[in-house]
Amino acid sequence: MTVETGEFTAWLRDFEGAALLRQTWGDPDWGQGAQLAPALVRSLQRFQVGEDGDGGALMGKADLAADPVYADAVRLFVAEEREHARLLGRLLVAAGAATIAGHWTDTVFVRLRRLLGLRTELMVLMLAEVVALGYYRAVHDGVRDPLATEVAGRILADELRHVPFHCDRLRRSFQGFSRLSRAAASVLWWLLLAGVVTVVVLDHGHALRGVGVSRTAFACEIMAGFRAVVANVMSPP
Repeated sequence: MTVETGEFTAWLRDFEGAALLRQTWGDPDWGQGAQLAPALVRSLQRFQVGEDGDGGALMGKADLAADPVYADAVRLFVAEEREHARLLGRLLVAAGAATIAGHWTDTVFVRLRRLLGLRTELMVLMLAEVVALGYYRAVHDGVRDPLATEVAGRILADELRHVPFHCDRLRRSFQGFSRLSRAAASVLWWLLLAGVVTVVVLDHGHALRGVGVSRTAFACEIMAGFRAVVANVMSPP
């Protein structure tokens, strides 16, 4: 039995606790079915594709970080993302819809994430996580279907843990950077965020309006959340 040490032991315990809770809860009652607007169905289909990656590249880079506890936590993070894809897939079936094979936005995200090392992958991944926080909160708070509310709530609870988990790793990875390097990285990160938000509000605007959130309000929420992330990650050691 390996004795677990390292700075990410608390995160590993959090992920293990969440996995135990999921086992205790079991699945939602899929038999109740779901009534979802067509725009929301199309939106959920695209988010389901994004959650359904295999995570192999991220786990491989985490292994190279020479921190086995962090690598184990990343594996549990990937498992949660796969669980989100499963939940969304079952929700779509309950609504009489199917999953889709792929979407161009997911393809672009995956290619960006795999360009360089772990830091770059996490910075791009964080864009998706911040967007996901706002999206699932909007669905949870605004959809009138009980099954969709439950699924969005479960995913949102995980995303609330994912963002600080990745922030913790990124903050450590920037500790040796100069103030100028941090500023340059922040500007690039914000430019990427602007592109992502533009695509999301155009691609999912009808669905967001259907759950009571305007494009402008959604974009403002995402930018506010991202501002906190950048401040956290780029703060001086």
